[in-house]
Amino acid sequence: MRNILLSGPVDLAGFRQAARGLLVAQVPPQQVNWHSNAEATQDLFSLDEAIQVEPSTPACETAPSIRVPPEFASLCASVILHSDPNRFGLLYRLLWRLKTEPGLRHDPLDADWLQAQRMAQAVRRDMHKMKAFVRFREVVEPDFEDQPLHIAWFEPEHHTLHATAPFFVRRFTQMRWAILTPECSAAWDGVGLKFGPGAKKQDVPPADAGEALWLTYYQHIFNPARLKLKMMQKEMPKRYWKNLPEAQFITELAARADERRTRMVDAAPTEPKRRIAAFRPPVQMR
Repeated sequence: MRNILLSGPVDLAGFRQAARGLLVAQVPPQQVNWHSNAEATQDLFSLDEAIQVEPSTPACETAPSIRVPPEFASLCASVILHSDPNRFGLLYRLLWRLKTEPGLRHDPLDADWLQAQRMAQAVRRDMHKMKAFVRFREVVEPDFEDQPLHIAWFEPEHHTLHATAPFFVRRFTQMRWAILTPECSAAWDGVGLKFGPGAKKQDVPPADAGEALWLTYYQHIFNPARLKLKMMQKEMPKRYWKNLPEAQFITELAARADERRTRMVDAAPTEPKRRIAAFRPPVQMR
C-alpha cells in the first residue's frame, strides 16, 4: 500500500502532484491511502511511515502532464473542500478511471461521478450559507479607534473558509474584519488576507449596539402573512440558528403569526399622512 500524507485538508496542489506521480507509476486506486495531517486518522499503520508530499517533489515534477476533461479539474477544486475523508480516494479513482475508461466522461449515471457531483454541490451550498449567515460584531481597539475590527463566528460544514474569504474581501474592502471557525480563521486588515488557526465561539465579543439595532429591524420587518416555515428552514437550516442572533425570535414570531395576520386583516385602512404632489414637467417658454 502507498500512504500519501498531504499538507492540509485542502491541499489541491499536493494532491495533483501525488496523483500524477501515482499514475505514472501505475499505482491503482485500491493500493493508495490518502491522509491529511490536519485530519484525525484511525489506521493500523504509523503515520511516521507515510509519504510526505512536498510542493517540489522531483519525481512529480518530472512526470509528464496528464490531460483530463476541463469539468474534472473544476470538480476537483470543489470536492477537495468537502469534509468527507474519502474525497481524495474518490478523486484519484475517477482520475484513474478517466485514463483507463475513455467513455466514463460521457456516463452521467456513473456512481463515482454522481457522488463527486453531490459533494461539489454540498460545498457550493456551504459557501453560499457562509456568505448569507455570517454576522459581524464590532470591536474598538485603542490603536484603531477610527477603524474598528469586525469579528464573526461561523461553523461551516466543510473546508470552505479559504474559498469563501475572498468574497468578503470584495464585499468589505474598506473594513477590518476577521471570521473565526473551529478549523481555521481568516483576517483582512485592508491590505492583505491572512489565515490562522481555529478558534472557539467564546473568542467572539458579546453583542454590540449594531446587533441590537439589527434585531429591532428584524422584528419590525417580519410579515406574518408571508410566513412559510418549511421554505424558511430549507433556506435557513436549523443547524445555523444557534449562531444567528435573529433566530432567537423565530419561534415567538411564528407562534404569533396567526394572531398578527388576523389583526392586519381586521384593521381599517389608513390614510397616508403626507401626500406627494404629482410631478409636472416644467413649461418651456418660447
